[in-house]
Amino acid sequence: MDYGKLTQVMRTLSLAAGAKIMEIYESDDFEVKSKSDDSPVTAADEAADAIISAGLREAFPDMALVTEEQSASHTQDVSTFLIVDPLDGTKEFVHRRGDFTVNIALVEDGVPTRGVVYAPAKGRMFLTLADGSAVEEDGPFGDEMGTTRPIRVSEPDNDALMVVASKSHLTDETKDYIAKYATKDFKSAGSSLKFCLVATGEADLYPRVGRTMEWDTAAGHAVLNGAGGAVVRFEDHEALTYGKDGFANPYFIAYAPGVDLKPA
Repeated sequence: MDYGKLTQVMRTLSLAAGAKIMEIYESDDFEVKSKSDDSPVTAADEAADAIISAGLREAFPDMALVTEEQSASHTQDVSTFLIVDPLDGTKEFVHRRGDFTVNIALVEDGVPTRGVVYAPAKGRMFLTLADGSAVEEDGPFGDEMGTTRPIRVSEPDNDALMVVASKSHLTDETKDYIAKYATKDFKSAGSSLKFCLVATGEADLYPRVGRTMEWDTAAGHAVLNGAGGAVVRFEDHEALTYGKDGFANPYFIAYAPGVDLKPA
């Protein structure tokens, strides 16, 4: 894989998809449909997926592609692949809360190694460079990459942790788990932005005791990896891997390695 080319292609496609998403977001109205699992899908999800899928297939025709909006791609048995969630946080989009992201990632041998997370309504972009390190790019975003700043996880104070959790999917089980820690601050955020808040040191810990799919997490996981963080399974604290059957995730914990993880 040409990682330099990959970074450029992922960034360009995320910006194009983000522009289309914002065009629909800022319109007077948009239709909201339901998928088979009752999760919402909009014209923005579908338009962004078309842009990203076409671009990735043109740039990397020999690489397997898994994308949320194309159910036929969910039956693949692969360990190295590109994976896309064109609009993560559709509920945030529908309610015009701004916490939604474009997500593109590369998984190699079950590990997310490169990715981009772009939050068009918030004007924030997090991505991995060719060497795998994670940066945040300062906007406004043009055709060429602008000023970037390396990002790094915190050195947490286990007596005063900063915790982030889901805005739309905060379960009682998640609340119970967070209660095991001494926390200084709690914030809620939508979509894969939670991974990025841990990656930048704005949070120390993100537990997810609820359903997610690999396309929800791969790009944020790659960015967090590049910033020195980690994502482990909730039950046994083993590394969260990708290419699982149906691309479904178990519960997990994303964190800065200095956090003293509590048992499930």
